[in-house]
Amino acid sequence: MDLQAELGAIDIYLLDQLLRGLVPSHAAVLDAGVGRGRNLHYFLRHGHEVHAIDNDPDAVDIIEEHARATGQPTGSEHFRTEAIEDLSFPDAKFDLVICNAVLHFAKDQAHFDAMVDQLYRVLKPGGTCFCRLTSNIGIEQLVQPIAGAQIPGWFVQPDAAERFLVDLAFLQDTTQRIGAELVDPIKTVNVQNLRCMTNWVWRR
Repeated sequence: MDLQAELGAIDIYLLDQLLRGLVPSHAAVLDAGVGRGRNLHYFLRHGHEVHAIDNDPDAVDIIEEHARATGQPTGSEHFRTEAIEDLSFPDAKFDLVICNAVLHFAKDQAHFDAMVDQLYRVLKPGGTCFCRLTSNIGIEQLVQPIAGAQIPGWFVQPDAAERFLVDLAFLQDTTQRIGAELVDPIKTVNVQNLRCMTNWVWRR
């Protein structure tokens, strides 16, 4: 089997959810902040109902072309140019919502909360939200606040990138606030003390 052709460039931690049977067959899937669509290749090829949004219309065009090439439906019913905090999909539509490397671009906590609230709203009861985002977990002493920021807030990471960083307590509190439950313990990968990437996977 050509794994690249089969899986595309799917996030390894999202693949883990698939391998553990945590995504139902023919799931309704939303990629919120699709980018170039790296996480949708598998779902488009395996009979899932695929939807995606992005602020960038070029990104939406790219994933729509990919869907068309695999014989999947296209158009505004499935692919939309819009912000996560302004999702126009109906309540409780999706079995799986993917939000990969997006939440750390929140303008502030209110923006972060608004995005998360929308992700929760469009999930079916029992549906799963897979979030991957930068955090300060494991490099707390290495990040530098911007304009006196406190967690959560904007910081400069050791790799010089500026991100809206959260900590473990904030993610735990947010999970409780929205009434979700963790699918997995919150897991963080420390990339050579340059940045930390956190998996936050929760179920409505």
